[in-house]
Amino acid sequence: MGYAIAEAAVKHGMEVVLISGPTNLRPPEGVEFVPVESTRQMYDAVAGRISGVEAAIFCAAVADYRPVRVADQKIKKTPGSNRLTLELEETEDILGSARDVMGYQGLLVGFAAETQNVAENARSKLARKKCDLIVANDVSQEGMGFDSDRNEVTVYFASGDPQPIGPATKAAIGEKLVEIVASLVQGARA
Repeated sequence: MGYAIAEAAVKHGMEVVLISGPTNLRPPEGVEFVPVESTRQMYDAVAGRISGVEAAIFCAAVADYRPVRVADQKIKKTPGSNRLTLELEETEDILGSARDVMGYQGLLVGFAAETQNVAENARSKLARKKCDLIVANDVSQEGMGFDSDRNEVTVYFASGDPQPIGPATKAAIGEKLVEIVASLVQGARA
């Protein structure tokens, strides 16, 4: 979805920085592409580039937790033990840090990939993360969202009624989201 939004934004003449973890997708032509491999790297890349942008769209599904310790070699089976316990710690909250930690003042757009209570969870995230809008989708739907060219989303605004988009291709949804974001940025300039 992020690549579709980036491509639509470039087509609309916007300057785009695409910060992305590993994927088999090719970055759209015309973007500044910043590849990262970890949540920490993504956090640092965002923090170093967010100042001064008019709109920041956070649609990455980064890991919420990472291992506390990473083995430097293969972890072998231990005779007599059929279990292994991993200790995990929270990763950096990139979207949640945009306002208070990074000091971002522009239009803040977050995504909420949900499997239940989509509207309730989206509205909660909208307030907690201090976003101007949240784009929510039910990722439990067959053939939508992850590993698909199609999606169906609902845009929840800080003020106003939710706006459903789709089902449609990610390219079509990206176009519609860019139109919404551009309209809000223009309104903020006025």
